[in-house]
Amino acid sequence: MKSLISATALRIFNPIAASRNCQSHPLRTLTMSASATPTSNGQSPAPAPAQGPQKKTPNIPKGKTEIKILMLHGYTQSGPLFSSKTKALSKLLTKALSPAPFNLHPTLIYPTAPHRLRASDIPGHVPGEGDNDDDEGDNWAWFRKDEATGAYRGLEAGMESIASAIAEAGGIDGICGFSQGGAAAALVASALEHPHRTPPPSSSVASPSPSDSDSKDVDWSWVSSLRAANNDQPLKFCIVYSGFYGPPEALKWLYDPKIKTPTLHFLGSLDTVVEESRSQGLVDRCEDPTVIVHPGGHYVPVAKDWVMVLVGWLRQRYENKGATDKEAP
Repeated sequence: MKSLISATALRIFNPIAASRNCQSHPLRTLTMSASATPTSNGQSPAPAPAQGPQKKTPNIPKGKTEIKILMLHGYTQSGPLFSSKTKALSKLLTKALSPAPFNLHPTLIYPTAPHRLRASDIPGHVPGEGDNDDDEGDNWAWFRKDEATGAYRGLEAGMESIASAIAEAGGIDGICGFSQGGAAAALVASALEHPHRTPPPSSSVASPSPSDSDSKDVDWSWVSSLRAANNDQPLKFCIVYSGFYGPPEALKWLYDPKIKTPTLHFLGSLDTVVEESRSQGLVDRCEDPTVIVHPGGHYVPVAKDWVMVLVGWLRQRYENKGATDKEAP
C-alpha cells in the first residue's frame, strides 16, 4: 500500500481533505491499564506513579472489534500524563473508528516506564536555591542515554516493562509512541515481526546498555519476553510521534533489514528537541513509511484535523480485513 506522503520528500500533508468524510458517532470511553512496577534508574525499586484504580476488562460493544494500542510516553513523562495529553486523540479515535463498515473499538493502554529520573536528568533543568538535584519527581524513562558513550542504559529493563504491559493486556494489535517512546515503539515492532529476526551473538557486539557488573554478555532476554507477551504475533501497525532511531551498534539488527511493520510518522517542522536527521534516520529504516509533517514543535498534535489523518491511515489497515477473532459476540 502506497504511503500518503513519500518518505524521501517530506511535505506538509493537508489534513482537511482527509477529514471531510468523517462520520459523527457517539464517543466511547477508552480504558487505561496500570503499568508494570517501575524501578528507580534500573537499580532499586521505586514507588510507581499514581495510576488510579485499575479498570476491569472493557465492555466491548456488540458487533465491535477491539483493537488494543500500547501508548508509550516520552522521556520525563508518565503513563497517566501521556493519557491526559492525548485524551482528545483517544475520544476522536473512538468516534471515528466505531461506525460501520469499520466497527472498531480502540482500547488505549498507557504503561509508565521503569526508570525514575532525578531533577538533574531533565533537559533544561536549572536548580533553584536550596533545590536538591537528587530529588525524584514523577518523571520516567524507558532508557537513559549516556552522553559520553551514547549507550542506552537501562534499555533491557525498559523493554521488559513493555513486555509486562503487553502481557497484562493479553496482547496488543498496535503500538504508538512519542519521542523516546516512539523510538522504543519501533524497536518493539521490529522485534515482533515474522519471520523473527535473530539477535547477534553476545560475543560479537557490545551491549547497547552496558552495566557495571563483571558480565559483558549482551542480554537479549527481553526479545523473547516481548514475543511471548504478544502470543508470538506481529503488530499490525506502529505510530511514531517525533521519534528517532537508536544508533548503538548492538541495535542494528532491529533496523537491518528495514522494519516491515506499517509505520506512520508525525514530525514537527518546528521541533527543536529531536533533530530532523534523527527522525529521518528512523523513517529511512522502515520499508514503507508514511510521513506526516505538522507545523508545530515537539508534541503530539491532537487537533481534529491531525487526528483524522491518523484515523484515515488506521482505516486503511483494516478496510479489507473484516471482522477478527476479537470481535465481541
